[in-house]
Amino acid sequence: MGAAVEFQKFDELEKKINDLIVDYTLLKKRNLEIEALLQSKNTELEEVNKKIGGLREERDAVRTKVDSLLDLLQEIKSP
Repeated sequence: MGAAVEFQKFDELEKKINDLIVDYTLLKKRNLEIEALLQSKNTELEEVNKKIGGLREERDAVRTKVDSLLDLLQEIKSP
């Protein structure tokens, strides 16, 4: 009986190790998926930041043009 108990402990240990390997494999796969998603989101964020920069430049150019047009209107109003 002693040998059977020892083999049962080895079987339990083997099952635990196999479960750990399965869990590790799943976690490693999920980690790779998350890393890919993070890279994708970082790329999206960079693109959005570039667009925002372009929109700010456009806004500043429009503001400058509007200011110059307002100055011209002021000159027309006051001879």
